[in-house]
Amino acid sequence: MVTPLPGGVGLSDLTVYEWEGADGLCGGTPHMHLVCSEAYVVIGGAGSVQTLTTSGFADTPLRPGDVVGFTPGTIHRLVNAGDLRLVVLMQNSGLPEAGDAVFTFPAPVLADLDAYRRAAVLSGDHAAAARRRRDLALEGFLALCRDGGLREFHAAAHRLKSALLDAWDVRWRDGALAAAHETGRQLERLKAGDLSHLDQGAVSRLDRPKVPLFGMCGRLHPYTAPADPHRPPLKERIR
Repeated sequence: MVTPLPGGVGLSDLTVYEWEGADGLCGGTPHMHLVCSEAYVVIGGAGSVQTLTTSGFADTPLRPGDVVGFTPGTIHRLVNAGDLRLVVLMQNSGLPEAGDAVFTFPAPVLADLDAYRRAAVLSGDHAAAARRRRDLALEGFLALCRDGGLREFHAAAHRLKSALLDAWDVRWRDGALAAAHETGRQLERLKAGDLSHLDQGAVSRLDRPKVPLFGMCGRLHPYTAPADPHRPPLKERIR
């Protein structure tokens, strides 16, 4: 099902965690997406996004009005220097929520699927669990920055998520790809002088969820499309 948002994009409002980490900085949980690009639109406060790629480490400032984006393979960590709030744009709506992210847990956790799942899932007190998860991922992130091993992390991420790839393919085909194909059909009709799709103009509305989720990087208000009755509920909520 194509999201009502343009192009199959996902949209969330994010208030970044104010919790202090082991290095004295406040912020979110380091992680990496395997196939989804992401962008931040800064709407309040101050901070930065720390990133780690094969090109090295970077710390990009975030100020109101800034737009910062990155592609799959970019490990990222949001740092909150004071009331940092963002609008988050995610490629392939529905796919990030289906597990397209890997936390930077220490190598022994990444090597054991059951241990990874236990560390990733929020249970009991969600705030306390989200903070423990953040701290464990930060431990692994700081080790990657200090000692290297990024390609080994990539390989571990693939092992952890390989069983989900077929399901991701279905979500991509039903979402972002379907939206792109619809644009192609509209162009073909216009070239043929067929204006019929213009008669189907419509407005959709998504209300801001009242109760935030404890996501990877902060308290999250995701704007989600109506549920598809033909698709089972997601088994892994990772944001």
